[in-house]
Amino acid sequence: MAGKKKRPRSPRRLRLKRQARLHSAKAWLAQQKGRTPAQIGKAYRKWYGVDWPCALAELSQLGIKFGLDWVTQLQSALAGHHRARAARRSAQDRGRAGPAFDDSDSNEYFAYIAGYTDNGAPFGVTWEEWDKLKAAEEPPPAEDDPF
Repeated sequence: MAGKKKRPRSPRRLRLKRQARLHSAKAWLAQQKGRTPAQIGKAYRKWYGVDWPCALAELSQLGIKFGLDWVTQLQSALAGHHRARAARRSAQDRGRAGPAFDDSDSNEYFAYIAGYTDNGAPFGVTWEEWDKLKAAEEPPPAEDDPF
């Protein structure tokens, strides 16, 4: 009788805990000569399967110095990504729970916010476009025709 076929495990480097990653990364960093800290951070993230905050913290412990402006820009991009993700989730919840349009789906620029970009910028129907759509939907005024 044949048993279930075993699935191969993920690579060991993706299953390491922080201390083991730090120990392993010392040898890995020796191979990263001639790369900028940002490139090293991106490669570390992909190689060890960690997120940006974890990669920055661990590489800082290993002596890699990141520029303050780059870290600030990265953190703002991550914050925008998290806001956009939360907005998508709440939009999905609203779609399941109730009406498709309410006051939280608009602001001073947009009559309807369809979604958010990865950086958190809204997109959708502007108030000018909304007025044009409403005008196109309204029937023309009835004329007093005696016949």
